[in-house]
Amino acid sequence: MNAPEGPSHKAPPVGDPLDRTRFPVDEWRLVETRFDGSDLGTTESLFTVGNGYLGLRGNYSESRDAHLNGTFINGFHETWPISHAEEAYGFARIGQTIVNAPDPKVIRLYVDDEPLQVSVADLVEYERALDFRSGVLSRDLLWRTPGGKRVRIRSTRMVPLEQRHLAVLTFEVTLLDQRASLVISSQLVNRQDEQREAGPLDQSGGGTADPRRAEDFDRRVLEPRIHEADPATGRLKLGYRAAQSGMTLGVVADHRLETEAPYSLEVRAEDDIAKAIYRVAAEPGVPVVLTKLVSFHTAATVPPRELIDRCERTLARTHEEGVAHQYAAQKAWLEGFWARADVEVEGHPDLQQAIRWNLFSVLQASARAEGQGIAAKGVTGSGYGGHYFWDTEIYVMPFLTYTMPWAARNALRFRYNLLGSARSRARELSQKGALFPWRTISGQEASAYYAAGTAQYHIDADIAYALSQYVGATGDEEFLAREAVDIFVETARMWADLGFWRDESRRTFHIHGVTGPDEYTTVVNDNLYTNVLARFNLRRAARAVWELQRDAPAAYDDLVRRTGLSPREPDEWAECADGMSIPFDSFLGIHPQDAHFLEREMWDLENTPLDKRPLLLHYHPLVIYRFQVLKQADVVLALYLQNEEFTAEQKRADFEYYDPITTGDSTLSAVVQSIVAAEVGYHELALRYFHSALFVDLADRHHNTADGVHVASTGGVWSALVGGFGGFRDRGSGAGDQQWLLDPRLPADWSSLTYRLTLNGTRVRVTVRPDELELAIEDGAGPVTFAVRDSLVKVGRGEPVVVPLEHQGPRLDGDPPYPAGIQRADGTVISAIVPSGD
Repeated sequence: MNAPEGPSHKAPPVGDPLDRTRFPVDEWRLVETRFDGSDLGTTESLFTVGNGYLGLRGNYSESRDAHLNGTFINGFHETWPISHAEEAYGFARIGQTIVNAPDPKVIRLYVDDEPLQVSVADLVEYERALDFRSGVLSRDLLWRTPGGKRVRIRSTRMVPLEQRHLAVLTFEVTLLDQRASLVISSQLVNRQDEQREAGPLDQSGGGTADPRRAEDFDRRVLEPRIHEADPATGRLKLGYRAAQSGMTLGVVADHRLETEAPYSLEVRAEDDIAKAIYRVAAEPGVPVVLTKLVSFHTAATVPPRELIDRCERTLARTHEEGVAHQYAAQKAWLEGFWARADVEVEGHPDLQQAIRWNLFSVLQASARAEGQGIAAKGVTGSGYGGHYFWDTEIYVMPFLTYTMPWAARNALRFRYNLLGSARSRARELSQKGALFPWRTISGQEASAYYAAGTAQYHIDADIAYALSQYVGATGDEEFLAREAVDIFVETARMWADLGFWRDESRRTFHIHGVTGPDEYTTVVNDNLYTNVLARFNLRRAARAVWELQRDAPAAYDDLVRRTGLSPREPDEWAECADGMSIPFDSFLGIHPQDAHFLEREMWDLENTPLDKRPLLLHYHPLVIYRFQVLKQADVVLALYLQNEEFTAEQKRADFEYYDPITTGDSTLSAVVQSIVAAEVGYHELALRYFHSALFVDLADRHHNTADGVHVASTGGVWSALVGGFGGFRDRGSGAGDQQWLLDPRLPADWSSLTYRLTLNGTRVRVTVRPDELELAIEDGAGPVTFAVRDSLVKVGRGEPVVVPLEHQGPRLDGDPPYPAGIQRADGTVISAIVPSGD
């Protein structure tokens, strides 16, 4: 992505930032033992349950205490015209915003006509827990009513990973000491009052526009088409059409009440609300259990009535299988997931809990996203309008590729299906080939600010990188030959057309007028990250075409027919790659972020008050653009992704230069800084950055978790563990034979780190200890060969292979030795920037 993120801070000291009296340590659950209304938005995001298609925020069933009652469906959006103060050709025209779907979570309870409202209730006991092994959000309350009656309320919520269009909710009430009249009102609610204003950015923080927020609407978004309720069964139905996008939605809820107490049922249905109301003459010790099954279906144009029919078929299948089957299937699905994806840090239960929450969050954003992208907030909130960014390819896809390759394939097929729109966008910007949008839902560019958005052409190379990584890890040559090679061809065409040749001392290829990952430096010439990744893209595309021509002539002929490829094009791409200009300053011994980066004045971060950060919320973009100051790692990210293209000395020098001028205003930054800090020897700093990333959402470090979980950061946590401390690298997917490299950097106080990699269908367990590396095949045929530092190690079925580790690279404890000043080539000296505290 990298749209603006949260408040800036450098890596905080290592430590547990959570209040453990409220959130106790549990390695397999996120548990809350006390209600606190001060952070409702944050906990709603943290306790979301979802499957990549459907997400239910962690709102209380009673719904009265909420920051945002949210139900989100991946890709279900409304459109609106983007109004530019001053028009220009090629600006994005159509905004796209995820729609808050009808809310099925509402189950209100009245005891003797007194409503349960958690924020004011006399709660004798309270626990809420999200279980990573069962995928169930549960809540257990003991409520003393105003009349003195004690009532036990237990509820559960699950969005199955096996059944994509289903949600399962239960609500159990038991009187402990006295009889009472109970009313349970189960509802479907379409909250049109929460769609306020389209176009202008929401205002927060004393009138400061916050571009991280989603757009709201000042008009009705969902036009009602169906509202029905069955008095015999309690089945509720609502159907809608989005006013401008034309997308349609159907939702159906079934109810089953189980109790020995007498009860009655009343149903109601209106345009924006449907209710099943149970009145129960409850007796002490007699449980009243409501089971609520809900199905959602959405489509681009299908009439709502047909979607209602689909929902009913989903519910019919669920009834046939039984509710118990849904829980068993969910548990079995997650057993398989954790067998492939778990990362274990021995002896640190607080870290283990946080790691598993992050990995579980990636799963909930991606597992069943089939046919759609993976949004920046997944299905946990409306932040960034529900858009997809390049975050997916760089931060989420590595996790999917090496643990859930089928989900990685789905994400890449989504990009392939947008290729037509990307070709059109390239033509609009006077380029050949394809240019994928920086932020989108439908495939059209939705970023109104071109300098920090559209100008990020590197997204083409990011997608090509993820595609190459996937094919290298899986050997899925069929997908590459039949569809995905078209992405390589069209992105390479774009780079060859965008760049130009300059004759100087030697002929070099340049790319001007682009923005790299760092949005505090925009529309520059020869951005290092862009050029290095474009070079990879060009070489990988040429190699893919040549190999297809050699090994699968029929598939090559199909490619030529689909794309109009000429035999000369791959040669041109290779020539452009070989001539690519890679900025390097021999005096400082570093790679400038762009051709003119070192000519700018340095921003005095050390003396910038924390209340003036993130900078993007307090300074005009032109002010920021004049300085050497980074929103997120840019060159440092290139060092990681194209590891083999830089020497060890260059990596160290680049890291030491850029780390102190990187604000951390982006949640995408800490994971990359952790990985490269570990590689170049700053082990303590690597651990600090890792902690910063690990608790981005759990500790709400950027103060915007209420808008949804930062999915890219959760995916980056896996990369920081596996690629940083675990030392894993994949090499050769761009220009030669595939290699798997391992060079661990275990933190000093960790006794072991264990992770899994699925390589060509074989799952390998990697365990790093202070003095050895253990490799074992857990599933699959093998063998798999790794380069462990300077040795080749082949792992086959049977006994694990143990490799001694004499050392784990250089260790430079503490912060990098920032000089008192950095001298430019012209002799002037600039003050060094020292990282600020948290």
